Amino acid sequence: MKKIFWASDSTVKTNNISTYPQTGMGQVLSLYLHTDVCICNHAENGRSTKKFLAEGRLDNIKKEIKEGDFLFIEFGHNDWHHDPERHTEAFFDYKDNLKVFVNTAKEVGAYPVLITPLYCRFFDEEGKLKEKVHFDYPEAMKEVAKEENVPCIDLCEKSYQLLLNTHPMISESWYMNLPPNTFSNYPEGKIDNAHLQYAGAVTMAGLIAEGLKELGGIYKELLCDFAVK
Repeated sequence: MKKIFWASDSTVKTNNISTYPQTGMGQVLSLYLHTDVCICNHAENGRSTKKFLAEGRLDNIKKEIKEGDFLFIEFGHNDWHHDPERHTEAFFDYKDNLKVFVNTAKEVGAYPVLITPLYCRFFDEEGKLKEKVHFDYPEAMKEVAKEENVPCIDLCEKSYQLLLNTHPMISESWYMNLPPNTFSNYPEGKIDNAHLQYAGAVTMAGLIAEGLKELGGIYKELLCDFAVK
């Protein structure tokens, strides 16, 4: 059985009923995959590359990952944070940390895949989708992909383009924008354009599947027949 290990943050995390209807992309990616592909989701809320490494979460992955497995690496939502336990500089320690993830996979004969962060649905005062909400982190990740000769799915750009070309009322429902008295976990409602509901997670995971298809070869082979039509 092939395994995909996820190293990431809350946009990927597998949620339970306590945070319903929030849904991570790693939670639903299996909808696009062959049934013999297993998801091992180590993503956790609020983690940057720095904090994920400091907590030994990559060490836990290293204990399980084997030759022929895949390591999907998606960070950038929290590395900009001013919290010193999370903050990294895009073209310095963020890149260095990503290389630690990449080399951990390579050392055991697994396949690392870098994935730029999911775009946040933030608008400016004129009602236009804000640009570069993830600052320089996506570009820094793409630099690492070139330097380490590993594939990169530019989810940031894919999701940005999708949001640009989707009516705001539709995209609003993809994210955790909840009216009051609809979900017991959020009786007062919620406005959150960074995290996804189920339909949004399925939509954005579809962009990752699209990226795997574009990469071809062993990456495309992970996808179910319907996903590659």
